[in-house]
Amino acid sequence: MKKFSTSTWLLFLLPSLLGILLFLIPVPTTNADGDTEWMVTIAVLANWMADNIASFVPWILLVLLSIAAIGSLVYITKKPNTDEDVPFFDKLFNVSLFWTITRVLAAIFAFMVLFQVGPEAVWNENTGGLLLSGDGLLSFLFTIFLFAGLLLPLLMNFGLLEFFGSMMVKIMRPLFRLPGRSSIDALASWVGDGTIGVLLTSKQYEDNRYTQREAAIIGTTFSVVSITFAIVVIGEIGLASYFLPYYGTVILAGIILALIMPRIYPLSRKPTTFIDGSEQESQTEDVPKGYNVVSHGMEKALEKADRNRSISKFFEDGFKNVLDMWIGVAPVVMAFGTIALILAEYTQVFAILGAPFVPYLNLLGIPEAADAAQLMVVGFADMFLPAILGSGIESELTRFVVAALSVTQLIYLSEVGGILLGSKIPVNILDLIIIFLLRTIIALPIIAGVAHLLF
Repeated sequence: MKKFSTSTWLLFLLPSLLGILLFLIPVPTTNADGDTEWMVTIAVLANWMADNIASFVPWILLVLLSIAAIGSLVYITKKPNTDEDVPFFDKLFNVSLFWTITRVLAAIFAFMVLFQVGPEAVWNENTGGLLLSGDGLLSFLFTIFLFAGLLLPLLMNFGLLEFFGSMMVKIMRPLFRLPGRSSIDALASWVGDGTIGVLLTSKQYEDNRYTQREAAIIGTTFSVVSITFAIVVIGEIGLASYFLPYYGTVILAGIILALIMPRIYPLSRKPTTFIDGSEQESQTEDVPKGYNVVSHGMEKALEKADRNRSISKFFEDGFKNVLDMWIGVAPVVMAFGTIALILAEYTQVFAILGAPFVPYLNLLGIPEAADAAQLMVVGFADMFLPAILGSGIESELTRFVVAALSVTQLIYLSEVGGILLGSKIPVNILDLIIIFLLRTIIALPIIAGVAHLLF
């Protein structure tokens, strides 16, 4: 192994340890009800800030969504820049017509919600109001984007991914068809928040570290909701005392799905090319002669840290991350989330779409199958809807299945799904619908099997 200076070792160790503490280690915190819950420090900071700016953060979001819409309209007549070195603001605003319309729609929805004008279906507290209220999802995303985006370079720039990537490759590649470095993305999602995992994955993809297939697999398979949210779901459904078997079921179903989904359509058909169009030369990540996985990973990590000595570059990358999320992702969550919630609240769309699940649920022995069927698909709109709508079901077995499935499905347009669509990760709305349905169909027998053992 090469020799490195003490400053290089510190440059690897200190930011990486700080990144682990902020993004990966849950800490106890007290919620509004006085109960103790565990969440990662980044989420604690985001919640603290969201609480303190709750009264005016919707107005800040209106400004940001308006800037995204106006900026994209200004650039709409300009041809996309095909140069390798695209100016940052060019990349931020020069998007396709579809995404320009999405950003304009998001700004219009935000205006309607804040001033309560136009159809109530848009600004109702269960639709657009749910997303844009002071304690709504977008308020939390505004602050989590700020802290996570600004501090994401701690995980990315100082060798942590290179170090873990070398050690985890023997597990991630054969099991999940992913490089070892993706283990950090998965862990950040599982103990932190699915949004953090998607953002980390998107940045790695943009930096040419993942192929299209790898980025799509990680974004749609490992962007797990946090343990904290899982506790909220099982509490809402009225089965808080079953948390341990419930979360164990979620982990079991999630691992089985992670083994299956990369091997079937549509993820198996994604190209093995990088974002710049170059082909992946080899899927093997062999350790050079004279090294073991630890020494090889350490050398790569120290080389990476040594290349990132500029403090100004750290903050520049961080602020670019933040703007990218605020301008690129927030409008997608607002536009798609509002439309999906309107469909769930005011139409029978999800009830009709859920009808084919009735015989499947009957086959699996799930009581109250007709009531549960629409809950199989309503989670595509918002992750919390199945728990809210399912709390009135009498059968504990059925409520357990609904709660476990709602967390296992992962793809929710009001959060992870919207963020995936707003990111550079190569998935479209049709991909997300197919992945959501496949995850539902495959996970149901697993969850139902556990439920029958418990109840």
